[in-house]
Amino acid sequence: MITAGIDCGAKNTKAVILKDDKIIGRGSVLTGFDQAQAVKESLEIALKNTGVNQDRIEHIGGTGSGAKSIQQADVTVNDLKAIAAAAKFFFPNCRTVADIGAEEVRVAKVNEKGNVVDFAINEKCAAGSGAFIEAMSRALETPLEQMGPLALSSNNSIQMNAQCTIFAESEVVGLIHAKTAKKDISKAIHDAIAGRIVSMIRRIGVNPDVVIMGGVAYNSGFVGALQRELCLEKVYIPEFPEYAAATGAAAVAARDGR
Repeated sequence: MITAGIDCGAKNTKAVILKDDKIIGRGSVLTGFDQAQAVKESLEIALKNTGVNQDRIEHIGGTGSGAKSIQQADVTVNDLKAIAAAAKFFFPNCRTVADIGAEEVRVAKVNEKGNVVDFAINEKCAAGSGAFIEAMSRALETPLEQMGPLALSSNNSIQMNAQCTIFAESEVVGLIHAKTAKKDISKAIHDAIAGRIVSMIRRIGVNPDVVIMGGVAYNSGFVGALQRELCLEKVYIPEFPEYAAATGAAAVAARDGR
């Protein structure tokens, strides 16, 4: 069976092609203003070099904040169901999953069948999402890709109290003026976002096998901060974490579209 999953997010739209439960294609584009066009382009990119024509796709699962724009989908998958299915797909023993998107964070507790039994979603605020680190990198005048390694080079702990991105930027500026080392500020930024996400995870209960999804999972500083907050030696991350929700949508389409 060949299925596709499309995750139309606030920043990027991702598509995944599954053939007999194996990923054979991926595609991603900026979502922009025209969500329907982003959906079309991401699917075309995912199909490229797979040897599969779109008409061979039996079912398409759609998820994400722009799911209503995925006109090609015959199976609509809510965000929590998508990330739970992705966790089951990549790590069958997973019982806790966190999806950190550009603007939202979702955490879910899943059972052995990959079904959601409890969940938490952050408020509509960038303070707990990938956009927070992006904003802080601008305030710190440091490239985003350097923020994680910079944080890992620090052994100091600085408390950041701001619960809002705007106030956090002011806090960072104050630390800069106080001649605080950039590496210490970066660590404080990552500790702050990890602390917010861990508080959500603890709300639903921490299980040993924790899976992290979303582009923020590439950030080594964030992953390190999360492990410290959770007191875990390891968290599990898919090979391409930004495509996890799309993969989950494709898996659900393969299961429910039959």
